[in-house]
Formats: sequence, structure tokens, C-alpha cells
Amino acid sequence: MKEKDDNVKILFRFFSNILDKWTVETLWATVINSEEGLYKLDNIPFYASVSCSDIVFAEFDKTENKLTYRETIEHSGNSTIQVILNDKSFIVNDLRDTFNSLGCDSEKFDDDYFVLEIPASLNYIPIRQKLIEYEERNILTYAEPNLSKNHWY
Repeated sequence: MKEKDDNVKILFRFFSNILDKWTVETLWATVINSEEGLYKLDNIPFYASVSCSDIVFAEFDKTENKLTYRETIEHSGNSTIQVILNDKSFIVNDLRDTFNSLGCDSEKFDDDYFVLEIPASLNYIPIRQKLIEYEERNILTYAEPNLSKNHWY
């Protein structure tokens, strides 16, 4: 039974291989059923290995004093790709526009780092080809921390 669309923040604590340290990230989510601890993620994570629209289980953690992620219950089928800009002559928003034209939303962290959301229904091959092309030209480096099964190649 779906409750009213209350938005909450969920804390994710994990070791980031990109940052090489323990990291905390908070993501917005819509309440599906607070009694069962079920929430649907509403934004693209910068570092956590989940994707927008995943359904997660979270509970209040007394130590953290926050609603805290415990596990992913249902994967959305969306993928999250992390992108680091290597060539500073490129403008990060121009790269984001390129991927947006291929159907991918993105979130910018700073002028050197952004994340892409690959929707479940989108063919990943042309997007991956563009990522490989830019990587071979040393414009960017990318990682696929949460690649959905339907985007495996």
C-alpha cells in the first residue's frame, strides 16, 4: 500500500574506491511504505552503488541519527555511470549535453566530475561507444559502478 508521496533523505555509508576512503552520501527518496522501510530513490547518486528509482530498505539508525540504507530490494533497471573529466579544455556541461542528447540525465558534482543515469529502456551501446571514444581521446575516464543487467554488453 503506497503512502502519500513524502520525500525523505536516506544516508548511505560505504567505502568508495574512487575516493579511496569511507564516504557518506544522502539521497532523496519517496516513501513507499515507512512501516516496512521501503523507499524509491529519486536522484542519481554520485558515489553510492545504486541507481535512481531503485527500491531500497532503510531504517532509522540511532548511531547515525538518520534514516540509513540497509539493502536494495528491487533494482530499477537503470544504470549509473561515473565520469571524471581529464581534459580541462572541455566544459563538463557540454559533455553532459552530449549524453543528454542520447537520452541520459546527469548530475554535476563539480567541473571535473558528473554521473550519468542510463534509463532501463535505453540501449547502452551507443552511449558506451561515446564514453569509449572520449576515453580513448583522454577527454574523460568513466566507471560503471551500478550497471544494470539489461545494459551488460
